[in-house]
Amino acid sequence: MGPSVENAPDRCALEPAPSSRPAAPVELITTVALALSTVVAVTVVSIGIARAEAFAARPDGEVAPLAIALLVGLFLSAMGGLTAVMADDRKPRK
Repeated sequence: MGPSVENAPDRCALEPAPSSRPAAPVELITTVALALSTVVAVTVVSIGIARAEAFAARPDGEVAPLAIALLVGLFLSAMGGLTAVMADDRKPRK
């Protein structure tokens, strides 16, 4: 026979398990790691742009690659903003 309702634990399955360690150090380490990786990513992209000379003005150069790169960047920024707005719109469960 399967488990009966009478033997079920008193607490809800969605409640967090009791923890003896605080979560603050883990959150701090995660935040610092995220900030450091963001700084590294910005540095790498900046160096790549400087080496590619994408923003150098040339009278005979084509502007299509720069326009495409800016459009892709705009789309990525819009998707990130939309994700942030949608994540903030959640209602707490009762």
